[in-house]
Amino acid sequence: QVQLVQSGGGLVQAGGSLRLSCAAIRSTRASIAIGWYRQAPGKQRGLVASITTSGTTHYADSVRDRFTISRDNAKSTVYLEMNSLKPEDTAVYLCNAGLMGNPYVPSNYWGQGTQVTVSS
Repeated sequence: QVQLVQSGGGLVQAGGSLRLSCAAIRSTRASIAIGWYRQAPGKQRGLVASITTSGTTHYADSVRDRFTISRDNAKSTVYLEMNSLKPEDTAVYLCNAGLMGNPYVPSNYWGQGTQVTVSS
């Protein structure tokens, strides 16, 4: 059982950077795996990046070498640093509490979602 609260997002030009945050404000566990998903209009929701309780990370091929997922256990927060943003990255981004970190298996606990828009 966990409650996730997101922050960040907004409008940025292509090539710019943005950082998203996902804070666990209610959890029955000291540490949980977190996955970042995104969903663009007319497209299926897809996993962008994930991080296990021990800090092991995985990335979708489309964002590898551009995005970085990290966690600050003292703040119970996971971050998604997005660099070299492209218009194709435009989507609603949602964080998820994972039932399993490797491979990542999503639970039904989601953040509220935040819009990321990348303009040319």
